[in-house]
Order: sequence, then structure tokens, then C-alpha cells
Amino acid sequence: MTDKVKGRVLLVTGGGRGIGAASARLAARQGWAVAVNYTANSLAADEVVRAIRAEGGQAMSVRADVADEAQVLAMFAHIDAKLGPLGGLVNNAGVVDVTARVDEMSVARWRRMFDVNVIGSMLCAREAVRRMSTKHGGAGGSIVNLSSAASRLGSPGQYVDYAAAKGAIDAFTIGLAKEVAAEGIRVNAVRPGLIETDIHASGGLPDRVRDLQHQVPMQRGGQADEVAQAIVWLLSGAASYTTMSLIDVSGGR
Repeated sequence: MTDKVKGRVLLVTGGGRGIGAASARLAARQGWAVAVNYTANSLAADEVVRAIRAEGGQAMSVRADVADEAQVLAMFAHIDAKLGPLGGLVNNAGVVDVTARVDEMSVARWRRMFDVNVIGSMLCAREAVRRMSTKHGGAGGSIVNLSSAASRLGSPGQYVDYAAAKGAIDAFTIGLAKEVAAEGIRVNAVRPGLIETDIHASGGLPDRVRDLQHQVPMQRGGQADEVAQAIVWLLSGAASYTTMSLIDVSGGR
């Protein structure tokens, strides 16, 4: 598997922390040259890059707000110039918000939720397809979108808007996979459940995994590295006949 991806270029959005960082590090060990995207925390992204380089891998950090088209275009152009032709994309960048009922939410909150989680993923996927599709002269590739178990659970009383955004990612994954399947591009999604990352703290629930792990059949929260294993497998040649799949990594929840 390593020989097949050696020299291939991968973009991981939101790659400075959590699942994105774990995916970037694991992919680099499998031979990918990794572009680690971040929005604000350059120190975290640079630390991921340093860790990859310390293990003999190739990586660079690149700043862009994925909800901003101009920044996304500039990011892809920078990757083209510095690393070469894109072969993979992990659409990991995403946001949550504080716990609230729908009747307590603002339109501004909803717009941010969909701008980052949905439009950001679609923008990055569009640019990846333009580079990887055989229709456009590319050599094919793989896109892995980060959805969530929330897309099928709904997250009532917490963040229904986040769940709805991830439901949109599920539909986007299915449609795009069918659209580009004959052009050398595989498109899949991973739906993590309760995973130990700092995204819960950013939503005002730092103890969310511990508080809800009793609902998980495996009776524990997951780790970012466990989700990364599924993501990197989907990127690899080992998943050569897998597209349009939504893979739950949720401990059975």
C-alpha cells in the first residue's frame, strides 16, 4: 500500500487538531505528502508538520478559511506549486456551537454552521475534482468527507443544526461519488461518534464523551487515531472498490 501512494499529495482540512491531525500523521506514515490546513491556530498545524517531518515524511501547513472561496482557491494553488498534483482530500474542517434548542438559535449561527461544515467541504471537493478527475486530465484520487453519527441521531436539545449540516454531507457524499466514479475518483464519508477531541469543549460540553459514553454499546468514547484508521484506509489502494460508502466509527452507537 505504501508504494502505491508514495509521492501522492493529500490535503487535510482542519488538520491541526483532533481527527484531522491524527489523519495527517497516519497518512504521512503511509507515504502521502500532506498539506495541513488550518484557519487560525498556526502553532498546532506547524506542530503536526514537525511531527511528520521528524518521522521522515513530507508536509507543509497552509492557512485558509474553507468557507471563503478566495482563500480556498489560493490554498489549492499554493499546494499545486509547493507539493504537486493532488491525489487525496480529507474534508475534516468543521465547527459546532453551544448547546441550544432550535427555537433558541439565530440565523447567524445557522449560516456559520453551513458555511463551514457544508459549503467549505463542497468548495474543497470541487477544487479537488478539478485536479484529480480524468475528465480534467488528472490521475484520479480519493475524497473522504467527515460526517458524524449526529446525521442519523439528530442531536436533539444540543445542536440539531450541526446534525443537519452533517446530514447534508452524507447526501453530498452519495451524489458526488456517483458523479465522479467513472473519472477515477472515489468519494466516501466517515461518521465518528463520541470521540475524545477538543471540539466538544468548543461547543461548551468538555465532558460530553464521559457523560454520554454509557449510551455507547462499547461503553467508551473513541480516540482520534481510531477514526484516522478508517479515513486513511479509504484513501488507500486497499479501498480501491469502495465508493459512496458512509462508514460509522461510533462504537455501535
